[in-house]
Amino acid sequence: MEVLPAIDLRDGRVVRLQQGDYDRRTDYSDSPQTVARELAAAGARWIHVVDLDASKSGRPTNTAAIAAIRSAVEARIEQGGGARSEEAIDAMLAAGADRVVVGSAAMEDWAWFERLVTRVDLAGKLALGLDARAGKLAVRGWTRQLKTSAVEVARRTAGWPLAVIVYTDIARDGMMTGPNLSATAEILAATDVPVIASGGVARVEDVLRCKEIGCAGVIIGRAYYQGAIDLAEAIRLAR
Repeated sequence: MEVLPAIDLRDGRVVRLQQGDYDRRTDYSDSPQTVARELAAAGARWIHVVDLDASKSGRPTNTAAIAAIRSAVEARIEQGGGARSEEAIDAMLAAGADRVVVGSAAMEDWAWFERLVTRVDLAGKLALGLDARAGKLAVRGWTRQLKTSAVEVARRTAGWPLAVIVYTDIARDGMMTGPNLSATAEILAATDVPVIASGGVARVEDVLRCKEIGCAGVIIGRAYYQGAIDLAEAIRLAR
């Protein structure tokens, strides 16, 4: 299992939000490349990078910061935020992302996303982002709630050539209360696409529990930045 430390970007800075609330923001660094080097030095082979401004607006915003991260490390980059068109996805990949997470655009135009998945050149480079509150999906930087359940959408992806599904429990995100293992297990049972768990990881034990239920990866954010988890140890145990 891979541990993917997260770099969330707003206004060019490394930040963390609580439960996706843009008004509950903590700033950690004004040097994304320095943070990326620290994560890579701990052994991270993947870094989960999110353009929070683009998640909300749909317009790529933190391109300079992402370029700085790309130039600073050899670790692969999983990029989310603002992937709402084929052109945007192609641009992210061309700029150095190894994998792009598509969330809002897939939920709002599923037929478009189905066609996108069939592109041979995107095999292994697309991730589906499922962000949920109480099991129901939310889009556009989690500002718009849908009635569709995450499990329902996960079932549709069985047999698809997606790289991964990134499942985020919004209520746990940034709260360090532990991941929602039962909800994540439901996603795992609904599809054969590998699943990355996100939201709430606070201890090394949380990483091990995600591994035990069959996750392909787990994203660590606030727990690392607040010093609650030894990233190198978490990576070692996950592997």
